[in-house]
Amino acid sequence: MNILIKSATIVNETNKALHKKKKDILIKNGIIEAIATTIEPPAKTKIIKEDNLHVSIGWFDSGVSFGEPGYEERETIENGLLTAAKSGFTDVLLNTSSTPTPDSASDIVYLKNASKNQLTTLHPLGNLTVSGKCEALAELYDMKNSGAVGFYDYKHSIPNANLLKIALQYAQNFDGLIFSFPMDKNISGKGIVNEGITSTKLGLKGIPALAEELQIARDLFILEYTGGKLFIPTISTATSVKLIAEAKKKGLEVYSSVAAHNLSVTDEALEDFNTQFKVLPPLRTTKDTKALIKGVKNGTIDIITSDHTPLNVELKHVEFDNAHFGTIGLESCFGMLNNSLGLEDTISFLTKGRAIFNLETPLLDIGQSANLTLFNPDSVYTFTKDHMHSTSKNALALGMELKGKVIGTVANNQLVLND
Repeated sequence: MNILIKSATIVNETNKALHKKKKDILIKNGIIEAIATTIEPPAKTKIIKEDNLHVSIGWFDSGVSFGEPGYEERETIENGLLTAAKSGFTDVLLNTSSTPTPDSASDIVYLKNASKNQLTTLHPLGNLTVSGKCEALAELYDMKNSGAVGFYDYKHSIPNANLLKIALQYAQNFDGLIFSFPMDKNISGKGIVNEGITSTKLGLKGIPALAEELQIARDLFILEYTGGKLFIPTISTATSVKLIAEAKKKGLEVYSSVAAHNLSVTDEALEDFNTQFKVLPPLRTTKDTKALIKGVKNGTIDIITSDHTPLNVELKHVEFDNAHFGTIGLESCFGMLNNSLGLEDTISFLTKGRAIFNLETPLLDIGQSANLTLFNPDSVYTFTKDHMHSTSKNALALGMELKGKVIGTVANNQLVLND
């Protein structure tokens, strides 16, 4: 396949010679053959020419959930990867949220095989413990050899401190990355929203910030004792940012992510009891969102994730107490971040993070494999169901004004364009 991208502004801070320059990009059989001010298209070439066209290396998401296996009605792997491609993402990490959960080498092989021949590459996580029950370690070494890039009991903290200690020690033998979800269940209890003024006003059970911060503090103490690599997904409080910053200053190998919606939406959005805003970790306060944005910009927080979580309609269209946690986020991620961070910071955080998982970072240069995202950063629109590609429609961003639209993606010698 030959593709010619016409007059695209390149956003690539790592290549100063091309950054912010308007260029034509010629791709032949998946390889970038030429980058120049003007390129004449060879025969049988797909030409992409759009108003205000911008291009960057392909985007990366460190935390998405699909339904398959077990909940295919929510999202199959095939449609989930197509949704990711149409949302600008050429690489995604798949959470361990399926049924059964992937806790063996054969499960990882299944996920790799089920995702073959797609534009977007799927990188599976494996369970840290057998069936995600936090009782006994799963087959970490075998899963690593089969392609697992980390080990995570999805949205479950590790109550047994000794189990986390052993996991961190053991994983050092093969450079394994251990995930620990930051929430002490003994503190959060039956809470469903952030504990604070809004939860009191609405009469909803709160999840104290302490539940997150206490878990992080404990995990960091263990990491300091054991060494190894620890990833703390989707932090949400100001103190969490401070704790991780202090750990990094000590030289601990700790990484963290934040969900895009926790950077821009606060618990004040809950005042009409809209279950689409019921997420985990919960939406916090303005003070927290400001601290999270600062943590992103100063490098304390390593990655921003969409935290894409498709759910059946009946799990959201119920009373707030009974609704499940989660929102789809791939389709709205770029627009939300562009609103909050501005273009260059948004692209920087959508393209970084692969190295944490020992994945190769694409290069936008002649002779390199084309792994690109095409977008218009200035398009302003109201996010509706027409913008959703996911099978599930549980979107926190529904009705929001977003800035920035994805035009398409190029990767694995394939092209996906939005209508």
